[in-house]
Amino acid sequence: MKTLLAELTCGDDERAENVIPAIVAKGAAAVPALLDLSRSEDMDSRWWAVRALAASPHTQTSDLTPFLTDSNPEVRAAASLGLSHRPGIEALSALTQTLGDSDPLTAGLAANALVKLGKPAVESLIDSAKAGPQSVRILALRALAEIRDTRAIPVMMKCIQEDSAVLQYWAQLGLERLGQDMVYIKP
Repeated sequence: MKTLLAELTCGDDERAENVIPAIVAKGAAAVPALLDLSRSEDMDSRWWAVRALAASPHTQTSDLTPFLTDSNPEVRAAASLGLSHRPGIEALSALTQTLGDSDPLTAGLAANALVKLGKPAVESLIDSAKAGPQSVRILALRALAEIRDTRAIPVMMKCIQEDSAVLQYWAQLGLERLGQDMVYIKP
C-alpha cells in the first residue's frame, strides 16, 4: 500500500489518477491508509486521498463528511462530489450547510449530493429556499425542482413572485415538473 500511496502523491496527476483503480482494488483495507493520508498538511495529498476515497465503494459517508469543512476549496469540492456518489442521511446537515460554501463549485456539488439523497433532504432544502443568502436559496430551489416533491410547492409558489429571475426560473421549472404549470395570478 505504501508504494501505491507514494504514486498517488508523486506530483504527476496522470500517474496519480492511474493508480486509483489499484488502490480501490485493495478494498476496505485501503480506507484507513487513505484516511491517514487525508490528514496531511499538504493540500495535494489531502485532495488525492479524498479523490481516492470517493472512488472506493468501501468508503462510508462519514469518511467524506468531515472534508466538507476543509480549509481548501478543492478538497471540499472533492468531498462534495464523493458524497454525490454515495449520499447518506448522516451527511444531510453538513451538505445543507455546504450550500453556502464560498466556493461555487463546492456549493453546487453539495446541491447535487442533496438531490441524490432525495426525499429525506426536502425539508432541509425547503428551509434553505425560504431564508438565507440568495445563492443558497437558488441552489436549494434547483435541488427541490430536481427532486420533485410536492412538499416544495408552497416555497416554489412564493419564489415565483420574487424579483430574482433565477429564483423564478427554478420555481417555475419545479412547478412544471410537478404538473403545476399554470399561470398564477394574485387577485
